[in-house]
Amino acid sequence: MQNSNKQESFSSNIKYLLVGIFFGIVFVKGEIISWFRIQEMFRLQSFFMYGVIGTAVVVGIVSVWLIKKYNVKTFSGEPITFEQKKFDKGLIYGGLIFGIGWAITGACPGPLFAQIGSGFGVVIITFISAIAGTWVYGKFSDKLPH
Repeated sequence: MQNSNKQESFSSNIKYLLVGIFFGIVFVKGEIISWFRIQEMFRLQSFFMYGVIGTAVVVGIVSVWLIKKYNVKTFSGEPITFEQKKFDKGLIYGGLIFGIGWAITGACPGPLFAQIGSGFGVVIITFISAIAGTWVYGKFSDKLPH
């Protein structure tokens, strides 16, 4: 999806804060941020998280299909476009690193803020590590194999 460089005012960004708060509440109430639920998933002891992830994938597929079919535009009237991505083996390595980190920490980037907001202070270490990992990737991405 392409982003435009259109500048939005601070007050117009409140909608994103509200959506984030809503999703945080859904993540907490749905136990999606639960370290125990995540461990159950990686130990193949429960279908719960697979069901949540599968539902999100289906919703995403249907949403993209509808956006393309009806040429849906953003709230500010700009067209939504999707770029074709080329597959390369780095995606497999990145997915493995991401999955291992998710299994070890019990947290992925989506619910990190909800976990911190729920009082799981130790997740701040995971958050700082995610920021550091993103910085390291950005710093060295041009030197990594493609």
